[in-house]
Amino acid sequence: MTVLLVDDEPLVRAGLRAVLEAQPDIEVTGEAGDGAAVLPLVRGLRPDVVAMDVRMPLMDGIEATRLVLRSVPDPPRILVITTFENDAYVYDALRAGADGFLLKRARPAEIVHAVRVVASGESLLFPAALRSLAASYGNDRARAAVARAGLTGREGEVLRLMARGLSNAEIAAELLLGTETVKSHVSAVLAKLGARDRTQAVIAAYESGFVTPG
Repeated sequence: MTVLLVDDEPLVRAGLRAVLEAQPDIEVTGEAGDGAAVLPLVRGLRPDVVAMDVRMPLMDGIEATRLVLRSVPDPPRILVITTFENDAYVYDALRAGADGFLLKRARPAEIVHAVRVVASGESLLFPAALRSLAASYGNDRARAAVARAGLTGREGEVLRLMARGLSNAEIAAELLLGTETVKSHVSAVLAKLGARDRTQAVIAAYESGFVTPG
C-alpha cells in the first residue's frame, strides 16, 4: 500500500516515513508540508492512504480533506494525525470525511496498524473521544436523519457496536453472525443514514443521541 505524508513538521514526516518504510508492504510515495499541496500530489501519485495533519499554516487538514474527497474520483483513505484526541479540529475532520485519526505520540506498531486499518476500508476511531466531542455537537439534523432511517433492530445493534469502535469481524463475534452478514448490515446502515462511510455513521449516531455515553 502507498502512503502520502502531510505535516508541516519535517521531523514528524521523517519519523512517520522511517516507521512505515520499515514495513515490506508499505511505501511512502510522497510528502507535503501543507494542505494546499495535497490535491495535486493525490492526483499525481494516487496514494492508498493520506496521513493528514490537522493544523497547518496555509490550508488545514479539514479543508484539504474536503477538497480531496469532492475532487478526486475513488479518493484515497484519509488518516488524520493529531496531538490531542479530543481536539475539536479532529472532530471536524472526521465530519468532513476522514476515515480515522492517529495520535502523534503513538508507538510505531500503532502507526503501522492505523495505516493498515484505514487502507483495508475500516475506520479507526477512539470512541471515548468521539463521545466527549459529540456531546458538544449534537444537533437536530442528526436526530432527524437517524429517526428517518428506519433501522431494523439488528441494524441498530450493529450501529451501536460500530460506535464502540468494533471491526466487522469483532461485531460478527459479538452477535454470533457471519462476517459477510455483518458487512451487509453495515452497508444497509450506511445507505439508510446517507453516510459516506462508517465514520460518518458513527458520528451521526452520537450526535443524534442514538448512542449515548456508557
